[in-house]
Amino acid sequence: MKAVILERYVMHEGDLDWSGVKALIPDTTSYVRTAYEEIAPRIGDAEVVFLNKCRMDEAILAQCPKLRWVGIIATGTDNLDLKACRRHGVPVANVPGYSTYSVAQMTFSLLLAIVQCAERYDRAVKDGLWQLDIPAGYGLLPQMELYGKTFGIYGYGSIGRQTARIARAFGMRVLVCTRTVRPEYAADGVEFVPFADLLKESDVLSLHCPATPQTRGLIGAEALAQMKPGAILLNTARGALVDETAVTAALRSGQLGFYGADAFATEPLPADSPLRKEPHALLTPHIAWTTKEALQNLMDITTRNLRTFLDGNGEHIVNR
Repeated sequence: MKAVILERYVMHEGDLDWSGVKALIPDTTSYVRTAYEEIAPRIGDAEVVFLNKCRMDEAILAQCPKLRWVGIIATGTDNLDLKACRRHGVPVANVPGYSTYSVAQMTFSLLLAIVQCAERYDRAVKDGLWQLDIPAGYGLLPQMELYGKTFGIYGYGSIGRQTARIARAFGMRVLVCTRTVRPEYAADGVEFVPFADLLKESDVLSLHCPATPQTRGLIGAEALAQMKPGAILLNTARGALVDETAVTAALRSGQLGFYGADAFATEPLPADSPLRKEPHALLTPHIAWTTKEALQNLMDITTRNLRTFLDGNGEHIVNR
């Protein structure tokens, strides 16, 4: 059996440990990165392929008749045509839950940086300034205590649920809007509300859902107008959830107090994106999921996905 790794690292060479995969399939070829036009030739007659952001569609599948299994080293499958894979009899296995704690942690890293401006104060102190001597150009905001504030969460999967635990630890009231309220959520100490109430009551609104036809553009001009004036919006999920033009307009009008984001509609964030110039936007380059612990989890689950496929079962198949 042959395997091909189309993208062997995520941030820098060596940050993913492929030894477990290669122990299972010794005949494994790996590439640093793979452009779309290189995908089919590189897969060739391999039965197994691993990818992250590479596109897998009907055109690719038609050129790879021996392909039997795709392992995506990520949770989201937006770049894969799952129906086409199913038509060709190719199961796709993803990696759910590997970065739950890291992404929830990043959500609050963004929020704390917004409400207490630690990195901006750090820059001012290193420039020789102190307290009342700091000019407006540093972009400082009035510091905000989170205790007693209302933290809204849209989407209550593993990351949303962990984020809720952190918010409650800060003494915040937690509101949740989710498609399915499960019995085990009863002990979480959160309130489940409709979307309109989530928008109206949240001091901080955090997005934790996948990008689907129902959620794309979820936060646009209409939703922003319903939020509390000056509220904080956080997006560590998917850039497609947010209308970035509308967010920029809301920041400039003051309707939205601050936007913290680790995901964007187009990545890398284009040079002409108006968000780049917004003093009330805190932006990170989609790296919440790249802690060393999360990456180890990623590879452990990826290897287990492959092992169970070879054993004839197959875990985490998303297109059965």
